[in-house]
Amino acid sequence: MFYDLLIGRVPKNWQKAAYLSLKPLGSWMKDLKLRVTFLREWLTDGSVPNFWMSAFFFPQGFLTGVLQ
Repeated sequence: MFYDLLIGRVPKNWQKAAYLSLKPLGSWMKDLKLRVTFLREWLTDGSVPNFWMSAFFFPQGFLTGVLQ
């Protein structure tokens, strides 16, 4: 894990629990922060007029829920 952080790569044990991405660590962390912010605002402020589909770990599940 230390070596991955040292060279700017997302550690493999983080990849197992997170969304798939080929971005380097810096871009991955920025994207993670945006995703968390989007989901937190949705949770605290209520439904939003449009959704950022790539913010979801499993967008197909979200779309199935919407259709149901």
